[in-house]
Amino acid sequence: MKLMRKIVLGLGVVIAIIALTIVLFFRQEAYQLYKVVTFFDAGAISENFRGVKNIFPTTTVPKPEQSQPFPMSSQPYSLIENFQVHDSAVVTKAFLDQTLTDALIIIQHDTILYEYYGNGFSASDHHIAWSMSKSVISALFGIAIAEGKIKSIEQTVTDYLPDFAGTGYDKVRIKDVLQMSSGVGFNEDYGDFNSDINIMGRYFALGMPMADFSKKLRREREPGTYNHYVSIDTQVLGMILTKATGKSITDYMKEKLWSQIGAESEAYWIKDKSGMEFALGGLNATARDYAKMGQLFLDTGKWQGRQVVPREWVLASITPDAPHVMPGKRDNAVLADGYGFQWWIPEGSKGEFDAQGIYDQFIYVDPHKDMVIVKLSSNYHYKKDRKRVFHDLEIALFRKIVEQAKP
Repeated sequence: MKLMRKIVLGLGVVIAIIALTIVLFFRQEAYQLYKVVTFFDAGAISENFRGVKNIFPTTTVPKPEQSQPFPMSSQPYSLIENFQVHDSAVVTKAFLDQTLTDALIIIQHDTILYEYYGNGFSASDHHIAWSMSKSVISALFGIAIAEGKIKSIEQTVTDYLPDFAGTGYDKVRIKDVLQMSSGVGFNEDYGDFNSDINIMGRYFALGMPMADFSKKLRREREPGTYNHYVSIDTQVLGMILTKATGKSITDYMKEKLWSQIGAESEAYWIKDKSGMEFALGGLNATARDYAKMGQLFLDTGKWQGRQVVPREWVLASITPDAPHVMPGKRDNAVLADGYGFQWWIPEGSKGEFDAQGIYDQFIYVDPHKDMVIVKLSSNYHYKKDRKRVFHDLEIALFRKIVEQAKP
């Protein structure tokens, strides 16, 4: 019995030492993993979306020396009281509350008509973009092509990232990656704890390089034939961008984009242990600066008369050019929305396009009415919405706002 007690006591000491070692040397990783697992809990989601910088390592895109704020309209503006979806009336205020709207900005003719903040947010607060980050990566990619840093989107991933030979991205055209048609297999179901996207989140929480995770993915379909949203596609684009320009995404964005549009505030990117930005969804900025990205693409890449993103790139980014990326229900796509170069084209589009992020983040652009709408949310109901009801309601809301606007 004494021997058994000694063995049990010895094991207890070893376990305690291991636990203490984990706490001392992996405290940050353990905290990040905990935050990732509980990130979208109802009671914490808004604060988490606002306080990403307090959870993960980040890299900062500084505020430009000269900011160029949107002017505020001097005319009163009344938000629509309700809108129709499938013959049902939806009360706007109730919908904004239900989706836990953190910010809503309506801009027309380069002027803010309406601005609202909820859940403790203000105009100066940063909010994680999630997949709206992808549309910013697209803008930077277009600039790099114009500068000759990237020769052509007809080149392949492995032309720039030879270490991806033998992976799902081996010899895949850059264009197919831009159009979410890489053919790489990936489960993006946020409601499935064991989906690829959620495993990736826990992987990232531990600070492990996203390049390593990206190389684990394998080919599922012929590239360029099927529109399947794979977030890692954008991470690969970010790696190509970094390799081709010789600069981090942060530094390239500071020089080529943030300073050019007179951003009102700094931005920051979540980064992994290798220093690589979380290109697929790690951008954090204010609602007004997200609106600037919408305005930039509304004006086909120009900011106050100066071409920042090539016009041809902007038009290609918002113009589906093959059957599998055209808007509408189709056999060669998972979703009904169309897709350009990291920008969405809603089903039934009459020229509008948008950037989207999980939990209801939107930069919605309607060129015909010269309007940009930004909606940031902490909609924790999102992961249970398998039928994309919230998405359809958001688009209906934006369309009604545009419809009611003056020409």
